[in-house]
Amino acid sequence: MRDGRALADQLTQVAQLPDRDRGAALRALIDPYVQEVEPSATCEFTGLALTDIWRYFRHTWTTTYQSTPGRKIFYLIRDRAAINHPVIGIGALGSAIVQLSDRDEWIGWTGPRLTERMKEAPTVDWAKWLDRSLRELIDGVMISDLLKEGQLRRSEIERPTEEVVARLVALSIEERRTHRLYPARGQHKKASTTRGEVDWRQQAETHLFRSKRAAALAELLEARRRLQVAGFTRPSVAQLRQALAAPAALRAIHTVLRRTKAAHVGVDMMDITVCGAVAPYSRLLGGKLVSLLMASPEVRESYNRRYRRASSVIASSMAGEPVRRTPRLVLLGTTSLYGVGASQYNRIRMPADAAGGLAGYQLEYVRLGKTAGYGSYHFSAETMDAIDPVLRRLQRGRPVNSIFGEGVNPKLRKVRSALDAVGLPADLLLQHGSPRLVYAVPLASNFRDVLIGRSRRPKYIFPDDPQVGKSIAGYWCDRWLSRRVERSDVIADVAAQSLVYPIQHGARVSLPEVREEVGPLFDADGELGFARLQLKSRVSDRSASEGDN
Repeated sequence: MRDGRALADQLTQVAQLPDRDRGAALRALIDPYVQEVEPSATCEFTGLALTDIWRYFRHTWTTTYQSTPGRKIFYLIRDRAAINHPVIGIGALGSAIVQLSDRDEWIGWTGPRLTERMKEAPTVDWAKWLDRSLRELIDGVMISDLLKEGQLRRSEIERPTEEVVARLVALSIEERRTHRLYPARGQHKKASTTRGEVDWRQQAETHLFRSKRAAALAELLEARRRLQVAGFTRPSVAQLRQALAAPAALRAIHTVLRRTKAAHVGVDMMDITVCGAVAPYSRLLGGKLVSLLMASPEVRESYNRRYRRASSVIASSMAGEPVRRTPRLVLLGTTSLYGVGASQYNRIRMPADAAGGLAGYQLEYVRLGKTAGYGSYHFSAETMDAIDPVLRRLQRGRPVNSIFGEGVNPKLRKVRSALDAVGLPADLLLQHGSPRLVYAVPLASNFRDVLIGRSRRPKYIFPDDPQVGKSIAGYWCDRWLSRRVERSDVIADVAAQSLVYPIQHGARVSLPEVREEVGPLFDADGELGFARLQLKSRVSDRSASEGDN
């Protein structure tokens, strides 16, 4: 943490400088950089684990942090200009939300939007994309056991029939029913958490993934059948036009898009799950600095480095062999904490060429709309504990086992199943009435084509240059910090963040207060008796993901 008193005195002196000299002085006073929080790394100044430092400052947020399955990577934004490089703010990326209507419509991940683009310009590139995407999706499903059992014949893959589709649907239903009775949680957990070798073929042959494979093949082969009936047998403009004129073929194209989206949403885009500044930088609009740096090449490259050799759990379990998808991070998404204007993300626009990027493009938090205010976060832990026995008594087997690959948002599905089972209106009770603003941050000019698999080479708006981060920080100094230091109330708030005893600093985690001490210092056996302290938790009033900005 940085002492606010000394910083406030320095900022006061800088504020007296003419505009032409102020920028350089501010850059010397606050020099930010991004530090990836690697799992086993320690801080060179304190010897503390970087994960512990990140978690410490996360505890100053008003909202609790809940770990979610999937990919995640944490960052510290630190100040090179001060002793021990104090923390300016923290950030985190996590696997993107799979379904978000406003975002998906804006990207072009909805069937009507995609076919509209194809009808406007039915080129051979679109025809090749459709043919290639469908072929790759089918090839990504292990079929050796299905061929051996007679559930599928090779000729039926190239020329699907309604009979084979019905056969695969029936198999999927039966395997899902068996999975609910015998979920094999231990094996699935091992596959999703083990960093070493995993027997992906064994994983593919579990009841869960036999069900998923049969369902995927049924859907994809039905799409191929419909396209062939519509006259699309090879990638040409004429045959694409025929397919676009047939309603059944349009539904097939929608299937290909949905499956293609699933392959890209967890790899080529991520969500900013934590983003904000800590005192005293929060009063200096440090949250905007953290927001800008989360879109920097340093963050993009660290994500690519972390996951370029990682096997995709779902794809590998479907293929029966390790599937490593090259990460091409081209889009970030995030939401506000509340349903009103997010001051931290408001007016964040930076010309890309200000940091040596593409002329005519800008780094921007694009506001897309609002979430539906629909979910399960308002259901308490006690309610969730009561749901499990209800579902066990009313259903044969457990439809929701919180297994990675079983389905998105297990808590939501579990709540809905329980509400339906006892006759309560699930759609009404799942409306929590707290919508959030949805934002997107494009990192590449061709992000839409990358996210549907039409292009494999991103055109990033910033070059892979370590100096870009310094340029982004310099832009923040000129755009926001230089004006902020002119406000006396801001300087006073910064000065209040004292590290002199008694310490009064907003980046300190407020510990629970001891309300009453019960029992002796030592019990009858001479052991310490501190355990019988009654504590009342107190939540810090520090800002959440949007800081105080």
